[in-house]
Amino acid sequence: MAWFQRKDKNITTPTTEKRDSPDMWFKTPSGKIILKKELAQNAWVCPDDGYHVAIGSKEYFSILFDDNTYTELNADLCALDPLQFYDTKPYTARLQSAKKSTGFNDALSSAYGKIEGQDLVVCCMNFKFIGGSMGSVVGEKISLAIDFCLENKMPLLIISQSGGARMMEAGYSLMQMAKTSAKLALLSDAKLPYISLLTNPTTGGVTASYAMLGDFNIAEPEALIGFAGPRVIRETIGKDLPKGFQTAEFVLEHGFLDFIVDRRELKQKLALLLKTIRP
Repeated sequence: MAWFQRKDKNITTPTTEKRDSPDMWFKTPSGKIILKKELAQNAWVCPDDGYHVAIGSKEYFSILFDDNTYTELNADLCALDPLQFYDTKPYTARLQSAKKSTGFNDALSSAYGKIEGQDLVVCCMNFKFIGGSMGSVVGEKISLAIDFCLENKMPLLIISQSGGARMMEAGYSLMQMAKTSAKLALLSDAKLPYISLLTNPTTGGVTASYAMLGDFNIAEPEALIGFAGPRVIRETIGKDLPKGFQTAEFVLEHGFLDFIVDRRELKQKLALLLKTIRP
């Protein structure tokens, strides 16, 4: 009777494919799952349910500007701390943390380039920078962008995504509402188009100023648009709110928007709109 003994280790099967890591996937609120790479190729919109993922200026610029080619304006502007504000930590520390985590100097980026061959200046808010709050730098960058439009006879697009005024700058922040509104009046006097795109969320002092002052006010699907939040309004009036209250669709139905645009069609529709009003 012969005895056999295995000299080599157990047989293993090599695999060339690596398992996908969890951070490669995105799950929408309705439960649809999509690869982030595929999501980026689809303008950060889930094809299964149309969910619009919140994005910032870098992504919007890549969607809108031809060949992702643009020139940024006033990128070095940074907020100061004139009030020496302190809550749980100094305002200066919050600014430094936001700069480090987002790569932006403040909550708005502005740039100019071409969209289907047409000149356009775009100001886009970055919600990840202290909730896209409107401070003195946001107001100043919008004002300087409007000056650039006036000097170069270019139309303006502002993409809003904000929780409202920046409380750490108090009155300085609230002054930006009047400042940007006055500058937009100059743009109107020069007969240069201003298009306002409201994304999720657009609230507070931003809604009460430049976000709703466009020659055309447009929005992404299901964006939250309002001044105060639904909970605050409900507690103030003591009544339940209508279904869909403060969604883009509700706001459109009540006459405060011109139309809603799917982000995947945004560039095409903006280009057509610009050609129509500036043949």
